[in-house]
Amino acid sequence: MRYDCEVVVVGGGIVGLSTAYAISRAAPGVSVIVLEKEPALAQHQTGHNSGVIHSGLYYKPGSLKARYAVEGGQELVEFCREHGLPYEVTGKLVVATDSAELPRLHALAQRGREHGLVVRELGAAGIAEYEPEVAGVAALHVASTGICDYPAVAAAYAKLSGAEIRTGGAVRTVTRRGDGVTVATTLAEVRAKVLVNCAGLRSDEIARLAGDEPGVRIIPFRGEYLELAPAARSLVRGLVYPVPDPAFPFLGVHLTRDLHGGVHVGPNAVPALAREGYDWRTVRPRELAGTLGWGGAWRLAARHWRAEAVEVRRSLSRRVFTREVQRLLPAVRQDDLLPAPAGVRAQAVARDGSLLDDFAFAQAPRTVHVLNAPSPAATASLPIGREVARRALDALRA
Repeated sequence: MRYDCEVVVVGGGIVGLSTAYAISRAAPGVSVIVLEKEPALAQHQTGHNSGVIHSGLYYKPGSLKARYAVEGGQELVEFCREHGLPYEVTGKLVVATDSAELPRLHALAQRGREHGLVVRELGAAGIAEYEPEVAGVAALHVASTGICDYPAVAAAYAKLSGAEIRTGGAVRTVTRRGDGVTVATTLAEVRAKVLVNCAGLRSDEIARLAGDEPGVRIIPFRGEYLELAPAARSLVRGLVYPVPDPAFPFLGVHLTRDLHGGVHVGPNAVPALAREGYDWRTVRPRELAGTLGWGGAWRLAARHWRAEAVEVRRSLSRRVFTREVQRLLPAVRQDDLLPAPAGVRAQAVARDGSLLDDFAFAQAPRTVHVLNAPSPAATASLPIGREVARRALDALRA
């Protein structure tokens, strides 16, 4: 077979581009083509998130999320510094709003120390030193958390990788042979020795097109954000998070100052009615049927329906959302909260209804798949890219 490249990467988000960058550093002579179905790079999870460089505080010790977030966050700061990309190491507060949350807060502090993080436990007076308008009985201050411009990071990966970038063509078929793969898009065919699937919201679909059953389905969850009106932005100085509820798989409403002085509030986490369903109006019946046809989706709903009902209620009522924000920020008023762009999280769900809690990869002859890479994948993009590149180069040599 005549090859157009040695490795074809499907997905022009931060994980696909970090993979191309990692291949260029590990094996400079290997040719790479990156395929992105949108007209530009970083249009989905990479370009629709809070911009936070996560510390790794929340993740289970020994997990890939914990290890990659801790080392990836440090590397990302250095990468931004080296390449002149905007970033700021702000630190963050994790705030307990009542005494019932204190045991979970103390457990988080211990976990952070196990990860090697600099964590300070604060009382109410300590909270006021960092965030005078935030209410809480105790908090953790985590020094290593920061913010950056992830689309700019992704663009830097693309440029530094030297990969050929092809946008605007969605993958339609994947044909695998003993000596390579042919990926047919709406624009052209690409013949390669190895396929790397970093398609995010479409990763399970690409795996099945390649003839590999991933054993999971991507269930899209929309993260809905509001932002503080300009007159209310002074209420928040930095990053403020709640103590996570272990009964629910998402983090909860938090306050995030960005590089431009704005403050995002959220997100809600509600089921999206399409893979790229950024609002309630976006419904794609075939994609919704695919979600509802996956038994794991029903088992997930049975397990978490009460918590999800609260999320949906917040989504549909600005008044309810405001009350939730006021638990952390009592001075905020409903009129202070303005609409902001939403994001969609690509969450892999197993047949038993469990959410994959860690980054997940799979491979078969001539293919490598990133099956689960939600937050903190952007923070962890450099170590994730190295891991995927290692697998791709192993497949290339096989």
